[in-house]
Amino acid sequence: MSAPPPLQIREANAHLAAVHRHVAELEARLDAAERTVRAQAERLARHDQQLLAALDELGRAKDCEIAALQEQLLTSEATVHSLQAAVRQRDELIGQLQPRAELLQDICRRRPPLAGLLAALAEAERLGPLPTRDPSHPLPGGPSPRLANSTGEEEDRDRLQPAVFGTTV
Repeated sequence: MSAPPPLQIREANAHLAAVHRHVAELEARLDAAERTVRAQAERLARHDQQLLAALDELGRAKDCEIAALQEQLLTSEATVHSLQAAVRQRDELIGQLQPRAELLQDICRRRPPLAGLLAALAEAERLGPLPTRDPSHPLPGGPSPRLANSTGEEEDRDRLQPAVFGTTV
């Protein structure tokens, strides 16, 4: 075999040098890409760790809030039961006081006529008893010695008893 001509060797060498440069360039780009991928992987790993820590913190905060809300719920339920018991007691008291209130309302409705009656009785008491008169001389325009509503059975008793009025207020 014969040796290749020098031009062909130079072209082959130039081609090999170009391929070698291209390989070196590709290897440099590959190294840069690998560094970028490693940096991104590290950033993603750190971000995942931060997210996991934040998620754990949120879980703990949620658990604390749930516990606080459960405690508040228990307190509220106890307050509701206490208030319901107080309402039942007040309802019972109202039931006991209702008849008395109705009686007092009835008394208040009857008070004005009773006040008038008491005033009339006081006036009658102020006037005092009638003076004793001779039964044979009746008052002009007055009843006869025998009262109209007399049954006759009272004749043994004194003719008329003096009227005495009094109050017990």
